[in-house]
Amino acid sequence: MSTLPEKRLNKYISESGFCSRREADKLIEQKRVTINGKQPELGTKVTPSDTVFVDGKRINASAENKSDRIYIAYHKPIGITCTTERHVKGNIIDAIGHKQRIFPIGRLDKPSEGLIFLTSDGDIVNKILRAENAHDKEYVVTVDKPLSERFVDRMSRGVPILDTVTKPCQVTIQSRFVFKIILTQGLNRQIRRMCEYLGYDVKKLKRTRIMNVHLAGLKPGQWRDLTRDEMAEINAAVVTSNKTAVDSSKPQAKVNHVSSNTRARVSKERKKHRS
Repeated sequence: MSTLPEKRLNKYISESGFCSRREADKLIEQKRVTINGKQPELGTKVTPSDTVFVDGKRINASAENKSDRIYIAYHKPIGITCTTERHVKGNIIDAIGHKQRIFPIGRLDKPSEGLIFLTSDGDIVNKILRAENAHDKEYVVTVDKPLSERFVDRMSRGVPILDTVTKPCQVTIQSRFVFKIILTQGLNRQIRRMCEYLGYDVKKLKRTRIMNVHLAGLKPGQWRDLTRDEMAEINAAVVTSNKTAVDSSKPQAKVNHVSSNTRARVSKERKKHRS
């Protein structure tokens, strides 16, 4: 006797394009989801024969070949907030005005501009956001005073912020006040905090590349669909992800949860900076 294939409820909802898996878990916890008229628990699995509703709206299974998914690149202007909360003035969803339900992958600070992805595919959000995937993100940064080789060296090796030391990264001077930096992590306001630690204030910050996708050709406020080739490279890059999201836009563990080796390195870096 054959059985219908099962899928975790949060994955089923995220793949439909309704929201990300993390947001789906919140909806389940808030008892806004029903399966066959009953309220499920976290971790519940569903089959194609089940009927799923969120806030009274039917959630349909997505196409297996992902032909119904939306993937776009957007040039976020300064002043736009990366939130799906529509009551927030200047939210990214209203700014784009896409006809399909989409949500951002990661975030850019309100005072920053540049490239950000948005999608209706909740599954790929988790894969791309995993810090362990170490996907390149490139930024061009303008600061308030002349740059030095010492600044480049310190930024490249790692700076103590948020009770950790940032991972090594690539930093190159573009002009007297402008540098380019390529990160593989995304701590909360990371570049601004790194610069502040070294005595610099960021005057302008623009993200110019994520993985294999470049900002070039998009003016502030413009967006485009990701190409087939771009999506092929992105999917290949995240194919080994275990799909558990790590929200690297938020501060990481506090110092009492950080390893003793990391605490020692933070202390050493701070002493060096004071000297």
